Amino acid sequence: MNHSGSADLALMGGAIPPWLYERMKKLSLAIVEAILTEYGHQAFLAKMADPLWFQSFGAVIGMDWNSSGVTTAVMRALKSTVNPHSKQLGLYICGGKGKQSLRTPAELEAYGQRTGLDGLALARSSKLAAKVDNTALQDGYQLYLHNFVLSEKGDWTVIQQGMKPEDSSARRYHWHSAHLDSFVREPHSAVCGEQQGDILNLVAEAAAPTQSGILKLTDEKPEHILREIPRLVLPNYYGVKSKDVNLKRLGSILWLAQETETRDFEELLLLKGLGPRTLQSLTLVSEVIHGTASRFSDPARFSFAHGSKGGKPFPVPTKVYDETITALRKAVDLAKIGQSDKQRAIQKLGQLAQQAEEGFIPKDNLKAVLEKEKREAWKHGGRTISGFSKKPPNQQLRLFDE
Repeated sequence: MNHSGSADLALMGGAIPPWLYERMKKLSLAIVEAILTEYGHQAFLAKMADPLWFQSFGAVIGMDWNSSGVTTAVMRALKSTVNPHSKQLGLYICGGKGKQSLRTPAELEAYGQRTGLDGLALARSSKLAAKVDNTALQDGYQLYLHNFVLSEKGDWTVIQQGMKPEDSSARRYHWHSAHLDSFVREPHSAVCGEQQGDILNLVAEAAAPTQSGILKLTDEKPEHILREIPRLVLPNYYGVKSKDVNLKRLGSILWLAQETETRDFEELLLLKGLGPRTLQSLTLVSEVIHGTASRFSDPARFSFAHGSKGGKPFPVPTKVYDETITALRKAVDLAKIGQSDKQRAIQKLGQLAQQAEEGFIPKDNLKAVLEKEKREAWKHGGRTISGFSKKPPNQQLRLFDE
């Protein structure tokens, strides 16, 4: 079974303001289209099944990097923006939060009738994934969100999340249909929580009435499973600390964005006109689209693209956000008609930042970087749930030695 991983998150609430949510939808759609154009449906589903990539994706579109809200916000934004273009994209997203999650099987059956896919089989997979994570193995988290991401060929990824209110935590579970032969042939290998004693086995002989649709469990020890399955455990504080970020990776991105003002990178000529702050965001977006799995071990780094609604690590730079959407949207649209120069230029941003890492010696000056972002937020239309950023008193701030 390819139950691809889990993530432990801080349970954080708060509504997303419309001005941010609309931008999240636009950027999400552009990123999805860029991935599909370049790599195809299986690659996109594999990314969605990776808890580290998913968290980085949520951070780059402006959510708190370690919040449970990443799951709900990303899936709500994706469903609302992908499904209206389902036929063109070859993707469809079912389910959601609360009562919407319970409608997933019916949505899948209806989609199967429209497309010719086996909706009953897909609905069964949805039910089994939920039963396994919510009932078969009880780890203290009660599911409240279930989304089923489906390709036109019937491949799928399930993303679902449970909460444990008593310690203000949430746990997200990722499933992927790739190489899935049977729901009962192999041990469940993804609910990887802290040791809490014996696991309730609902497939015991005495539990026969409840066995239908539940994954058969074996006696595989959890410590063996943990070595095989990625598990992301995130802190419960707001904001970003130096320990959360690979400073070498972040530093090379900041350097690249500043250096383009005074030095010509031939590969970036097609991105002329974009300021250094937009190049910073676009480089992080480029990595979400084109980066390999090993590049997402520090999801907090991606919050340096567009901040968050609460101003942690800094206010959302709305002007930069809009420029990033426009640049990526134009690149994707041109690629659809065979003109991929701009998309290649955006891809090159991430590659150049990685090349710069080789000789880059980082300094732990994250505090200075954050202060600069906050001080200059007014220039970029900085905005939080409390309003727009205001211009502070003038003061010079050096980030890097000459």
